[in-house]
Amino acid sequence: MSILNVEHLSHGFGDRAIFKDVSFRLLKGEHIGLIGANGEGKSTFMSIITGKLMPDEGKVEWAKNVKVGYLDQHAVLAKGMTIRDVLKSAFADLFAMEEKMNSICDAMAAGTAENMDEMMEELGVIQELLMAHDFYIIDSKVDEVGRALGLEDIGMDKDVTELSGGQRTKVLLAKLLLAKPDILLLDEPTNYLDAVHIEWLKRYLLEYENAFILISHDIPFLNSVVNLIYHMENQELNRYVGDYDKFMEVYEMKKAQREAAYNRQQKEIAELEDFVARNKARVATRNMAMSRQKKLDKMDIIEKAVEKPKPEFNFQEARTPGRYIIQTKGLVIGYDEPLSRPLDFTMERGEKVVLFGANGIGKTTLLKSILGLVPALSGEVELGDYLEIGYFEQEMAPGNRNTCIEEIWKEFPGYTQYQVRSALAKCGLTTKHIESQVQVLSGGEQAKVRLCKLINRASNVLLLDEPTNHLDVDAKDELKRALKEYKGSILLICHEPEFYDGLATRVVDCSEWSLRV
Repeated sequence: MSILNVEHLSHGFGDRAIFKDVSFRLLKGEHIGLIGANGEGKSTFMSIITGKLMPDEGKVEWAKNVKVGYLDQHAVLAKGMTIRDVLKSAFADLFAMEEKMNSICDAMAAGTAENMDEMMEELGVIQELLMAHDFYIIDSKVDEVGRALGLEDIGMDKDVTELSGGQRTKVLLAKLLLAKPDILLLDEPTNYLDAVHIEWLKRYLLEYENAFILISHDIPFLNSVVNLIYHMENQELNRYVGDYDKFMEVYEMKKAQREAAYNRQQKEIAELEDFVARNKARVATRNMAMSRQKKLDKMDIIEKAVEKPKPEFNFQEARTPGRYIIQTKGLVIGYDEPLSRPLDFTMERGEKVVLFGANGIGKTTLLKSILGLVPALSGEVELGDYLEIGYFEQEMAPGNRNTCIEEIWKEFPGYTQYQVRSALAKCGLTTKHIESQVQVLSGGEQAKVRLCKLINRASNVLLLDEPTNHLDVDAKDELKRALKEYKGSILLICHEPEFYDGLATRVVDCSEWSLRV
């Protein structure tokens, strides 16, 4: 049975086309991985099928009475709402029913005898629905899921605007699971999640009986939970049966076949054109030349596959610094209250150190305290001599109306327009992306703009806060290569062991010094 039908979908931003005549069908029980390079339109597709965005053309049709749950990385959590408030909002329809029931009771107190029976009947129906959906034990259900995802440890009454990226993802995920939708739509759910909760989510999805659509660049995660791949490329959406590895096998084979067919046809075209050019003027061979010209005119031309520009990250290196890069003595980090025990941490020149650990234990705060962006509660940070620090933040500030060109020009005012365009192109951004506003780019494209700033400024120390989030497979591979070749020192927060394996000289478990374990 078809749960979702998408027919002849076309959409774009300005003169940049995202989809062209795309069709898609979701069947009961299908576990779909929606994949593609950064900027191909995966999140836009999710926004269209959830009704957040109207397509330029085409039709989106859901089956009747289907409850859709969408994990949106960009969902806005209002200031003043606690974690408990957000989780309870999963039952907004039930609370609306309770309100209606209370208003019926108030009306019955002042009601006439004529509609009393009608009111009693409606009251009975609402009460039955509330009982059937466990309305009267909502608080205990909220506490149960809060415990499972480690939200109780953060504090159920904590303001959601004070949460880290990973804690925020957990809250949105918990709300989604409490709502018990018929269909799950998950947009990069493993971003910011620590290893323990990625494993928990993997088990949950493996046991999930209903259908889901999952956007992810985490290949091991995709391989373990999906049975179908939809690949988005060059404004098309193509279906492949099996996991990501099976998709790659078939995709590479099809790509090779198309390339061979293109080369054969180009050879044939060259031979026909040569024959026509040599023989059309001679009376004896004119008919043969015209016959070949007709064949050329009727030929269905195979288009050469457009290769997406692959990024090239080459970090500029500053002069050699002193022996010690960072030394902390009795450093206590935090905001209103401490996040860490007194921390003595030393990093020497040439080291590539990875920080790992659960969300919210203070990894990002440590980086910001080292940089002086967040004042330490006590203790001191001593930075070495001759440091040129490059810092990559988790997220770009929302609502950036600059174009990519303006964003880079602001950072490097001495660059010519050619140099700015060339720098962005090397990071894998096309002309259309370069001229777009930063705010309309995908998370991966925004990350490439930030990496562009980082690689074009000479540094000898890099502080990187989860740089792989949102990046597609090619960009991750290229970033790992560039960081391995970088001769400076690196302090990296990362939750992907397959990324830092072979790169790190030392891996630090932050739970050893955090008070938030």
